[in-house]
Amino acid sequence: MKTSPEPVKRVGLVANTTKPSVRALLRDAVRILIEARCEILADPPTAALAGLAEDAMLPPDRLARSVDLLLVFGGDGTMLRAVREANGARSPILGVNIGRLGFLAAVPSRELAPALATVLAGHYSIDARALILAEGAANGAPVSIHALNDVVISRGAASRMIEMDVHVDGHFLTRYRCDGLIISSPTGSTAYSLSAGGAIISPAAKVFALTPICPHTLSNRSVIVDMASRIDVRVAGENIEASFNADGQVGAGLVSGDVISVRRARREVRLARLDGATFFETVRHKLHWSGSNV
Repeated sequence: MKTSPEPVKRVGLVANTTKPSVRALLRDAVRILIEARCEILADPPTAALAGLAEDAMLPPDRLARSVDLLLVFGGDGTMLRAVREANGARSPILGVNIGRLGFLAAVPSRELAPALATVLAGHYSIDARALILAEGAANGAPVSIHALNDVVISRGAASRMIEMDVHVDGHFLTRYRCDGLIISSPTGSTAYSLSAGGAIISPAAKVFALTPICPHTLSNRSVIVDMASRIDVRVAGENIEASFNADGQVGAGLVSGDVISVRRARREVRLARLDGATFFETVRHKLHWSGSNV
């Protein structure tokens, strides 16, 4: 769902400070924003690298709630971290890609200056993307974690496959025997799920994709279910060790009998997009689909 943007007067900066090129980009962004008379805030590591004063520093959990726009420098991993730290804040997030593929980071680093000029002029839109909520028991301890891309349940340190019983809205789907199971949102369909053979899903679709990783039964394929559904995954078998993670960043260990329930969260994340940019254009560009002449 797209919503209209609000004027940008206060901008937050978050960066992957380990990237060699990020310092120069941050300094360029700060110069442009100062010239536009925007107030600039940042998390402490980013502020230090950008040369901002100490009074411009805010902890990550407060930053997204204090700005009109959160500008994130990095790849998709940095974007996912920023989404997690934003914790449901309504400030739109615009990613500047200095990673590799960068489906979530909408602006190439070489286009930083014109992209900021476009955003500050109000020529951008906001895509509201659904978040995933995963709840249940992990080795006897309660867990409740949000994700933007996906929730993954996979085998532990042992190289053998695991077994999982999956129910959708209380109805038994199947027992998977595989290396793991990816439950992805439409946003996450171009991430791990795509690598495992899942479909590319438009962000406008309100569905989950259940994609097994290296399934023992070759007929097991990605299954699409309504995002209004509840998906229950139970670790089956005996003496099984597995792991559970959200967006590849937050996780816990699982043992036989543990159940993780996945559903759409009440919260959403708001991603800023430049006017004219579309999901399908991004897919063609990022995946190098050149097409063919008949």
